[in-house]
Amino acid sequence: MTGSLRCVGLGPGDPELITRKAERLIRAARIIAYPAPIGAASFARSIAAELIHPDSVEIPIEIPMQVEQFAALKAYDTAAIEITGHLERGNDVVVLCQGDPFFYGSFIYLFERIEGRFDIEVVPGVTSMTACAAAALQPLCGRIETLTVVPAMLPEEDLGGRIRSAEPFVVIKVGRHIGKIRRLLDRLDRLDGAVFVSHASLPHQSLTPLQDAPDPAPYFSTVIVPGSKLLAVR
Repeated sequence: MTGSLRCVGLGPGDPELITRKAERLIRAARIIAYPAPIGAASFARSIAAELIHPDSVEIPIEIPMQVEQFAALKAYDTAAIEITGHLERGNDVVVLCQGDPFFYGSFIYLFERIEGRFDIEVVPGVTSMTACAAAALQPLCGRIETLTVVPAMLPEEDLGGRIRSAEPFVVIKVGRHIGKIRRLLDRLDRLDGAVFVSHASLPHQSLTPLQDAPDPAPYFSTVIVPGSKLLAVR
């Protein structure tokens, strides 16, 4: 018998946004893996810290924080081998993932390496996007509006093409790309009304018009650009 792999979405940062199912699985886990920047504390672990059993075996997936992707992918290769070893010995493993595992989540890279070989369950979490909308009291979309979600690291021309005709849209993982986003929205006459949110749900949450946002922005920040007014329900 092989073990089971459970990935739990932790939400955007506030431990109270962890679902009851995720809490149950974390409390019961005796092998826990989570992403962590090399030489720094894991944000994912910090969200769930009070739920982790003191005797649990912990597997930090040490991710180098650099633009080049090769080193990061190698880290997931190494983690997949270690996690697979535990699963093959019949041990269950719980992987922590901030936000939602399948919405730009770090777990996707592990899933690609382990899928099809073991029993896997994914527990969804509150996304950073919806947490930012709640913080800003800004509805994302309704009725017949179509929501567009784009990552900020896209090349400027590609990013502009995707949002040029978008109704409401959200730009995630803003960070050092905030200047590019401001230029594009100014050029498209969409800067007015754009909302910048960083560290949603955390004590140091920040909310401001995009024009006043810091540059560079924190990595965990989002820009929400509203569309037309929601149509009245008939």
